[in-house]
Amino acid sequence: MSALTLSNMRKHFLLLQGVCSPFFDRLGERLRAAGHAVTKVNFTVGDSVYWRQGNTYVYRGQAKDIPEFLCGIWERHGITDQVVFGDRRPVHRRAILAARRRGIRNHVFEEGYFRPYWVTLEREGVNAHSLLPRDPAWYREAGKRLPSVGRPQAFPNQFHTRARHDVLYHLAGAANPFLHPHYRNHALVTAPVEYAGFLLRKLRKPHWKRSDNERLQALMESRRPFYLLPLQLKNDAQIRYHSDYKNMQEVIGKVAASFAYHAPSDAFLVIKNHPLDMGLAQYARLITVLTHEYDLGDRLVYLEGGNLEALLKRASGLITVNSTAGNVALGFGCPTHTLASPIYDMPGLTHQGWLDDFWLDIPAPDATLFRAYRRTVAGTVQINGGFYCRPGIDLAAENALQALQRERSPLKQLMDEIAS
Repeated sequence: MSALTLSNMRKHFLLLQGVCSPFFDRLGERLRAAGHAVTKVNFTVGDSVYWRQGNTYVYRGQAKDIPEFLCGIWERHGITDQVVFGDRRPVHRRAILAARRRGIRNHVFEEGYFRPYWVTLEREGVNAHSLLPRDPAWYREAGKRLPSVGRPQAFPNQFHTRARHDVLYHLAGAANPFLHPHYRNHALVTAPVEYAGFLLRKLRKPHWKRSDNERLQALMESRRPFYLLPLQLKNDAQIRYHSDYKNMQEVIGKVAASFAYHAPSDAFLVIKNHPLDMGLAQYARLITVLTHEYDLGDRLVYLEGGNLEALLKRASGLITVNSTAGNVALGFGCPTHTLASPIYDMPGLTHQGWLDDFWLDIPAPDATLFRAYRRTVAGTVQINGGFYCRPGIDLAAENALQALQRERSPLKQLMDEIAS
């Protein structure tokens, strides 16, 4: 039977937990319109609010019992494919492994490796669990075989739309203790605490924006070298599950100590907060303590905001754990050191030595290799679209449909072609 025939066979998709938006509902609608069967499992009241397609199961048990619960659904409906958002959520970890053992394909959505206008869709896992090779020679060959993906189709990407979906999802979740008593959120803080932090940070924004502008102006006028450390969110699965660090405070301490002892004496270390940080970590206070501890004077610069791309155009280097900011830095030709193993950490792109050596040994990334890497990643595991606004959701659902229907993923097909 040809690959084309196989790809057009009717499949039965089981959708587990999605993002806090109508994306999974729209995706289920598109799959059914294409002739496939779709079943959904809801783990929270918020999941139920955002699912309107019917054919639904509601799970109210403990996370450890999810595979047994799903096993009945897999057998009853002849499930061929399972779709999740995030492979490290408590409701997904065991489900993915159990489905894989049964020969059921897992499709994992995640925020895009390249942003904005992209989302990630991979088979079996994302980030540290990605099937993407880490071999520069493979990417050089892959880049020759793929056409340029071109510019992604743009759409409104407004924060208030995302925030509105998030608030609705968590307002519905107020009933979880009664209807889903065993559910445990994957986030480290509750939604009310997070919202309070966001509101407080918004109130403070005019003050820190003035301070940031003054610091940026002084930084640019000094013409002294500086290195950039962009912070990641404390809820980020990349930090919690795919790094050796408990939190960003630990990362800041490690990088500041290395900078103090090994960086050029006239250099700055610019620590930039994440734009979606909820303002609860008191990073500024920690940086003041570290400045005194290492006698760094004005050499530690903390920014609550600021334009990442503008900073990268001038930065001598970027240090990250495993943020997608590393992709942006490499695109600007900025030397990059990673403290974990993101998908772009490989010889020719990132610094391969110790952090202590990075300050004085900062080879620029190979631009040709980065273009091949970006073309390959965008052409195999990235989907043009978004999770929150209507145009982005429609675009993502339509483009994801093409990848979900295939027997072999775009990445697997390319890997087989190169291996043959």
